[in-house]
Amino acid sequence: MSIEILDPTYGGGTAPFAMAGRLASLEGKTVGIISNGKKGTRPFFSALEKELKETWGVASVERLTKSNYSAPADREIMAAAKHWDAAFAGIGD
Repeated sequence: MSIEILDPTYGGGTAPFAMAGRLASLEGKTVGIISNGKKGTRPFFSALEKELKETWGVASVERLTKSNYSAPADREIMAAAKHWDAAFAGIGD
């Protein structure tokens, strides 16, 4: 009997991309928060939203929840993200 060991890493190359530039400040900016929908994200993101507004001067926070916690973000979320200056994403396990 033999054992076959599989390598799960992707063998293909990735498309090159540039990192987004760092913001000088969050003051007056719009920030998106993407939740995976699990209950643990609610209190954490509520505290984060408060901190962003009160300490960092963020003008508005848009909180969206994925329709499936284990899948990529929905098209609606990706479309909304085009209007954000920064974004946070997290899990609530």
